[in-house]
Amino acid sequence: MPKMKTHSSLKGRFKITGTGKIKRYKAFKNHLLSHKSKRQKRVLGTNPLMSSGDVKRLKQQLSNLK
Repeated sequence: MPKMKTHSSLKGRFKITGTGKIKRYKAFKNHLLSHKSKRQKRVLGTNPLMSSGDVKRLKQQLSNLK
């Protein structure tokens, strides 16, 4: 049976913490920032943890990523 490959597009979108939790990035922080408030940009800069319902599916696709 062939090796399980990591889904390449997910490598840059998610990070796995030392305890095995998955951090994600937020949308709307790349461009058109001049009209957004300082608070909105600050909140968008944080990286929240993935919800538990999505973690099982993501860990399968990120199986080789550490």
